[in-house]
Amino acid sequence: MKVVDVRTHVLLDPGYDPAATSSAQDTIVVEVITDEGFVGIGETDLNAWVARAFIEAPATHTMDRGLKKQLIGRDPLDPGAIWEDLYVGTAMTGRRGGGVNAIGALDIALWDICGQAAGKPCWQLWTDEGPDTLTPYASLQPEVASFDAYVESMVDWGMRAKELGFHAAKCEATFSGPYVHKGLQGDDAQVIEVVTAVREAVGPEMALMVDVQYAFDSVERALRCCQALAELDVFFLETPLWVDDLAGYAELQRRSPIRIAQGEWLSTRHEFADLIATGIAVVQPDIGRVGGFTEARRVCDLAAEASCLVVPHAWKTGISVAVAAHLAMATPHMPFFEFLPAELCESRLRKELTRDELVFEGGMLAPPRRPGLGIDLDRDAVEHFAAAARQLVR
Repeated sequence: MKVVDVRTHVLLDPGYDPAATSSAQDTIVVEVITDEGFVGIGETDLNAWVARAFIEAPATHTMDRGLKKQLIGRDPLDPGAIWEDLYVGTAMTGRRGGGVNAIGALDIALWDICGQAAGKPCWQLWTDEGPDTLTPYASLQPEVASFDAYVESMVDWGMRAKELGFHAAKCEATFSGPYVHKGLQGDDAQVIEVVTAVREAVGPEMALMVDVQYAFDSVERALRCCQALAELDVFFLETPLWVDDLAGYAELQRRSPIRIAQGEWLSTRHEFADLIATGIAVVQPDIGRVGGFTEARRVCDLAAEASCLVVPHAWKTGISVAVAAHLAMATPHMPFFEFLPAELCESRLRKELTRDELVFEGGMLAPPRRPGLGIDLDRDAVEHFAAAARQLVR
């Protein structure tokens, strides 16, 4: 079998809001086409136009080659070997960040082909036995423009998540730092106010996580938040410090009464090795960004060796939700994975792009059973969102 083509689809929700801190408003979807009729689907969480450039760029020398050119003619049933060649072939421009993020989309598509060719869901390519059910958490971030409305909406969404059967939810509460959502600038006490309101509404049974999106500029400030959140039985605090402050993360986790989580922006196992060495309790690889299934599974192995939990980032479309479910099936130290409920989000891409087989019932997901990723693209939706993307850059 050989790869004969790679198609890229840059997609945009026509109702996107540039003031929103939400990468679920656009995406790049790749399709890897083979000479035997198998078509693999992949996605990555990266500026979609940048990702397309990495994939479609021509090559003028051996250290800086476009990913599509390298992939054409390869046997798709050897994703590990292909990953290494793509990584080396783009090392001068890639090696970390966008280059690896783009490789991630292609790697996911290759594993989708492997599963289809074997007649197995992707996770069964890596393990013979998985859990009977999976536990997703509802990721919640209301799109409103006042703090009072934000609290009210977050409580309503938390209650709705509970009614849908979720056993866990994450509150996005970003009122300071570089990524203040919708201009809702405020003080640290507002983080606690939001989480307190949700905890009182949903009760003690639901696991709660909190994401402040790199809001704090010191360990001491982050620690004060951790101490307050500990009183609310928070499972973890996500990205309290800037991503590069590994010394700060080491100190914060050592002193914090709750788990600290980080890793959504990291690419390759090499960056995760440095993060895991800090003693952090939870690592959060985004499967596309880290380099696809091939590299995400290596990160999971590193985490297991360090007795570190894995809770992946998946703020995107139904493709990324399905991808996270397959990785969860083969990762026993993954207690939850991020799930952006179509009923509790604003992005039309999440609601309309895919048709998948994931069955959510009683707060749990049944294991994926169809070959490969087990998802289908809605072709009308692809064209609709592609047209919106084309209109943006005219």
